[in-house]
Formats: sequence, C-alpha cells, structure tokens
Amino acid sequence: MGEFIATVSLSSNIGSSLPLCLSVQTLGSSLPLCLSVQHGYPLREAAIPRKLCSFLFFYVLFLTLVPQVILGFITYSREELLNIRSASTHHQYDQEYVFRDADPVFCLTNRTTDWTLCSDPKKRLRKRGKRGGLLVRLRRRAHRAPLPSILLANVQSLDNKVDEIRARVAFQRDIRDCNVLCFTETWLTGETLSEAVQPTGFSTHRADRNKHLSGKKRGGGVCLMANVTWCDERNIQELKSFCSPDLEFLTIKCRPHYLPREFSSIIITAVYIPPHADTSMALNKLYLTLCKLETIYPEAAFIVAGDFNKANLKTRLPKFYQHIDCATRGGKTLDHCYSNFRDAYKALPRPPFGKADHDSILLIPAYRQKLKQEAPTLRSVQRWSDQADSTLQDCFHHVDWDMFRTASDNIDEYADSVCEFIRTCVEDVVPIATIKTFPNQKPWIDGSIRVKLKARTTAFNQGKVSGNMTEYKQCSYSLRKAIKQAKRQYRDKVESQFNGSDTRGMWQGLQSITDYRKKSSPVTDQDVLLPGRLNDFFARFEDNTVPLTRPATKTCGLSFTAAEMSKTFKRVNPRKAAGPDGIPSRALRACADQLAGVFTDIFNQSLYQSAVPTCFKRATIVPVPKKAKVTELNDYRPVALTSVIMKCFERLVKDHITSTLPDTLDPLQFAYRPNRSTDDAISTTLHTALTHLDKRNTYVRMLFIDYSSAFNTIVPSKLVIKLETLGLDPALCNWVLDFLTGRPQVVRVGNNISSPLILNTGAPQGCVLSPLLYSLFTHDCVATHASNSIIKFADDTTVVGLITNNDETAYREEVRALGVWCQENNLTLNVNKTKEMIVDFRKQQREHPPIHIDGTVVERVVSFKFLGIHITDKLNWSTHTDSIVKKAQ
Repeated sequence: MGEFIATVSLSSNIGSSLPLCLSVQTLGSSLPLCLSVQHGYPLREAAIPRKLCSFLFFYVLFLTLVPQVILGFITYSREELLNIRSASTHHQYDQEYVFRDADPVFCLTNRTTDWTLCSDPKKRLRKRGKRGGLLVRLRRRAHRAPLPSILLANVQSLDNKVDEIRARVAFQRDIRDCNVLCFTETWLTGETLSEAVQPTGFSTHRADRNKHLSGKKRGGGVCLMANVTWCDERNIQELKSFCSPDLEFLTIKCRPHYLPREFSSIIITAVYIPPHADTSMALNKLYLTLCKLETIYPEAAFIVAGDFNKANLKTRLPKFYQHIDCATRGGKTLDHCYSNFRDAYKALPRPPFGKADHDSILLIPAYRQKLKQEAPTLRSVQRWSDQADSTLQDCFHHVDWDMFRTASDNIDEYADSVCEFIRTCVEDVVPIATIKTFPNQKPWIDGSIRVKLKARTTAFNQGKVSGNMTEYKQCSYSLRKAIKQAKRQYRDKVESQFNGSDTRGMWQGLQSITDYRKKSSPVTDQDVLLPGRLNDFFARFEDNTVPLTRPATKTCGLSFTAAEMSKTFKRVNPRKAAGPDGIPSRALRACADQLAGVFTDIFNQSLYQSAVPTCFKRATIVPVPKKAKVTELNDYRPVALTSVIMKCFERLVKDHITSTLPDTLDPLQFAYRPNRSTDDAISTTLHTALTHLDKRNTYVRMLFIDYSSAFNTIVPSKLVIKLETLGLDPALCNWVLDFLTGRPQVVRVGNNISSPLILNTGAPQGCVLSPLLYSLFTHDCVATHASNSIIKFADDTTVVGLITNNDETAYREEVRALGVWCQENNLTLNVNKTKEMIVDFRKQQREHPPIHIDGTVVERVVSFKFLGIHITDKLNWSTHTDSIVKKAQ
C-alpha cells in the first residue's frame, strides 16, 4: 500500500525538526503512516497549534476503530471452514489458526468470546421454553384466532390520517396483523373513494354521515376495515347501517377462513354516539337491532365497538360484556367494546392517530374455544332396542321366581338375589357402547351422521388413490341428506314441546331454543380425598342422634297388588339414571308385567315385617354446587341417587299416607298437597298482608326463615311419634322408621367414591317420601297468636306478623317460640341467610327495632325472592318485572 506523510511545522527554540513515523500492519500488507514535524519559528512554551490537537485526536480514534473494521473483511476458504470444528476445543475457535498472519495487536489468542463462556454444551444459560401471553399467542396465530383482533380508534378525520395508518400497517406488526380496524368519526363524504383511505391488504366498509338524516354537514361516520388474510371480501356482508342525530352505526357479517365450530359467523357493529345525543333513544335503537340480529343468527358471535361517550350498552343488554377497562380520553373510558362472551378480549392502549384526543385501543382476543375450555366427555351407555326388550321379556317370563324366595333366609337375601339376577340378565342382553361427546357438538348430531361422515372420509382417501371420485360424491350426497333430516327431526322435537299442555316440556323447549340453561361448575375428581370429606360433612348431624326404639306392634295390614306394581313400573321415566342396585329404568318399564309379581311379593313382605331391604336403602350422593365458585364444603348440595325400584315402592306408600291424612292438616303448608302450589303460598302471604294494611295505623313484618340442611336433620324417632299422633298405622310407622335408619351412604365425585357410612338421621334428598315426611315432621310448627301466620312450602318458612298500634309483642314472642320449637325438633336456623322485611305504608313512620335470633341481629332487606317471586317493601312488581326482563335479555 502507499505511504501517507503528514508534515506539520513546529517552531521551537532548539531549531530542529522532529519526525514522527507510525506504521500499521494489516493481514496482507503494511500501512506506514509518517508524520514529520520540522523546525520553524520559536514556539511559545506549552503551546501546541489547535490543528495538531484535532489531528492527533482523530488519529487515535482511527487506530481504535481499525481492528474492528479490518476483522469485518476476513475471508475464509472452503477448507478453513470445514476445519473449524476440528480446530476448536470445547466450541472455542483457535484464534492462532484463524488469524495466523495478524500482528500481535490483533491476536486474540488469550481472550474468550462471550458466547463461549459455557464449556459444557448440555448446560444452558437460559431455560428452554417460549414466551407466553395473549399477545404472543396472537402473533403466532394472527389470522386464526377464535375471535378477530380489533384496533379501535376515534380518528377525527380519516382522510388526514391515511398516511399514518398506512405507515403503521407497514411497519407495526400488531397493526398489520390486526383482523379488523374499527374507526369512528371518519368525517368522510361521498366524494372520497374507499380506495383513497384503504391500506394495503384490507377491505373497506363504511357508513358516512348523512346530512339529511343527521342534520349535520360534517363529522361523524364509522368505518370497518377487514384484513383480507383473515376474511375474504366476498365473505363479508353489510347487514344494516343507521344514521340519526343521536346514533350512527354499521353492522357487517363475516365468515372468516378460520372459525370455531360454536360460531356460525361473526357480526361486528361499529357505533358512534355523539356527546350530546339522546342516549336512551340511541341505546333503544341499538338494542332492537341487535335483538333482531340475534334472532336471525342465534349462533353468531356479536361484537359491538365504537365511541359511546356517556352511553352504556350493558344497561340494555346485560348479557353483553364490556372489555375496555382503561381510559381512552383523558381519565374517562368513552370507547367501548362489547361482546356476548365473558373475558373475550384484553384491551391494550395504543397511541392516538395524529392529533386525535382519543387513544387507540388494540383488542386482543382472549376467548378460548369450547374444545379448549372443556375436555370431551366419555359416556358408557346401553344400546337399547326393541329386540333387547323382547329378549328380556321372554327371559323374565320363564323365570321361576319362587326359587329365589325359598333359597333366601331373610328379605335382604331375597331382594339381593333378585336384583343381582335382573342386573346380570340386562348386562348380557343389552350391549354397552362408549360415546364421546365434544363440548361444541351440535344437538342434532347422532351416530348415523358420524358413520356417514367416516364413510365420506374413507371414500375421499380411496378416490385420491384410485382417481375415481364417484363413491365420494355418493357419500357426500348421503351425508348432506342425513344432516338435513337430523336437523328437521331436532326441530320437530323442539316444536312438539310447545304443542301440549306440559309446562315442564315447554320450559325445556325454551331452554333449547334460547340456550338459557346455565352449566354449573363441574366437580373435578383431582382431589381423591374430597369424597370422604364430603361424606363426613353430610353426615355431621349424626352426633345428635337420639337412641332408636322400635315398639312391638301388630303386622301391617297394607299390601299391594301386581296390577298396581305394574302400573307404577310403566310410569317410570326411562331416562332416569340407575341407582346403586344397577337396575336401569328402561328394564323396569319394558318388563313391567314380567317383574311386577316378584317385586309385589318383596314389597308386601317388607310391609309385613316392617323392614326395608338394605339394597333398597343404599344411596350414592352426587354433590351439586350451589354457586358458580365453590369455596367450602357447605357450597355443595347433597343429591341422593337411590334405587329406581325403591322409588316405585315409595310412590305407592306415599299415595297411601296422603289418602289417610285429614284435609285440615296444616292448612298453611302448601307443598306436596293436592291442588296447592307456590302460587297459593304467595297469594296467601300477599293477601294476608294487604288485608291488614288496609286498616289504620298498621304495618307488617315478614321474617323469611332459612334452615341449615333441613331434610338431613330429621330425627326418625320423633317423626314416628308425630306420625302416630296423626293416626297412621303403627306397623307402617315402624316401616318408616326402618326406612330412615341404617342407610348406607357413599359420595361419588367423578371416578372417586368414598367409603360407606351408615346414617340414622335425616331423609335423603332424592327420595319420593322425603318431602312428605318433612312436611309431616313440621306440621305442628304453627302460629300461637292470631295476629301471626306461619306460611310454609316444604322447608321455605315465612312468619307474617300483623302489627297494630306499634304493638310487636305477639310477633316477637312468635319468633322466640319458633326458635324454641327448632331446638326441640333438632332444626338449625341459619341466621345469616334469614332475612326480614317491613311493609309500612304510614306517612308518619317510627323506627323499627331489629329482631334478634340467638343473640344475632337479623338483616333487614327491602326486597326478597320468595318462592321465585321478588317481593318488595312497597308490595309492587317493579323489581320482579325488571328481573324477568333482565333474564329474558
């Protein structure tokens, strides 16, 4: 290389010249740099020219940067690259080999690079894994998210923000991959083409402000831009647009390339409500539009986003959820995003566009598909058919049932052997099939459609190999035909529930149409100790068990005939689950005539001996959550799964007991009595209160009693005494005593079952006799004062105190007497859930002192839900009507 010589004249007193030469050696040549400082005029002491200082500074900087620049031009031959692995030790490069021609100043033999600090190749400085979170998940599946990602912004003139929008789309990944851009206050007119404001890769759908409809020339307007990668423009349909002085919106229906099975489409509405608009009118119009669309598209996902200012859509649509929880303008949240799914989006604030005063909001989908929320369920079901029914009927018809009675020493062995034989026959005749049900499965899907779907897939694969797609076309046609037929049958099934006078069936039809039924939180079986703890908790009242005594009596004169037994078996619901004995309801109903004789003999012997077979008293408790989020054991309700055969027996005994009771027994008990219902209890309560309030200087105090596990606290010995006072046969009373004592009980949670416990207290919830026995157990809980009434519907008890001239003596004595009666009958008052309501229409009211139960103040309320009806202290229906309307929405 050439030689660079810089000559600088320095004046000194010595009069000599000072040459300065420096040389830099490169990989292939040397670069001599020479500086000659010659003698000149006398130099002042310690004075160096400013140009020399600058030159020396840049020269030193140059020497510092030269090695890094030169290393960037290092080249390797193919042989050198192949020999790197063999020339390295523990993944460290041999710098002497690589830089064999370098000067010592550039030789890095004794240095170790930062990325070779770890000598062990198996040891990592950072744990293996990948980043998580909604935003990272969205970036991995930008256009395959269950719900579209949305950028919501009030742009205040879209025409002026086009360049910034296009820049963000081009250089910001989150905006470029956004599925929908929702803009409000676009300020566009018909003179502006959509292509002029449309970023690359998006389709534009807009609703500009109409001068004649809104009464304003400028402002307003909404726009929706859909990413073509997410949804093709041909699959987008504009459903409705609206413009008025109070509301502007645009609704589109999208069918994107990827859509979860639970959604038929996605309907997006962009909304703008001006600051001074009539929010009530705007929300009503929006509510009517969305309700109509929900009726037309019941399985669609609805998203409503825009600038709402002071309006709140949740006041009209309580089932919609607002997802933006951050401020969008100043300290207020004016921009909202609603959907019909809880926790569907997570809102992230983004900078506003231009000089707009609204922050833009990036809505990241947080919704999880039903397939990810719930695992598919596997059920083992019995495949019943007419052939199976006829086979079982023939089998039971030729059985000699007398041999079971003669081979048994007692009634327990007799009933056990008969039930075991019936269960074995059913298992041998009826095949078992395992059904896998997905959480997003349509209700009209059945086994035939699955078979045809599998056949179509097989035909498609074979056709691809052979090149003949004829069979595939035939299978496809057969599948489409089967789907149409299944949908038609399901529609006819739902519509048939509205044709008859069955109110229960009609309500089930409404639940099917509106999808109103709410699923309670499932009880998981991860905790293997939970069934045991629940069983001990449900049996906690055994500590107060009174010693049982069974007086000797004559035999019971009650007996049943085979015709009565057959009639009862034929009334069994075949869809009811089998009890612990394993005998399904379908077998009893199909073989009612063949099985009536043997079970009539068993039941009559049971009544004669006043003993219930143990196999009929077994109960499997299935805990049902009382609330959505369970925090303690008391949040579970014990529901007993008992024998279907025993339920038929109980139904016959119940009919006999009710026929022997006097009609005047406990006239204010409205449960389990003929021609009485909750409507009668509510009407009696309101009529009693209103009649008294018509008098002068009067008011009413209502105490709504709540018991803790009322059915589980019945003491059988006390119940039998009360039954005898009512005139029941003593032998039948002993049979009831045996029915309620010595009951084996287990708790089942998933696949885990607790160890059995023997209970001698309470009446299991799920038995036919339990409600009647409870009402008879509480028949002596009546008012002791004429000014009070105790109205009961099963365990729902209400004390109505009619107060005159501010004299509450009788009412307070009634409450105190009720507490004493509960202690004597082993019933526990739940004071925390007991509420009191005072109805006082007087103009000059005085302060009402509270009621105390066991030293605890009873909470006073202005409204209470009594037997499904909201009663207020004004005795009007506004609260109940609002609740019904909200539930219907």
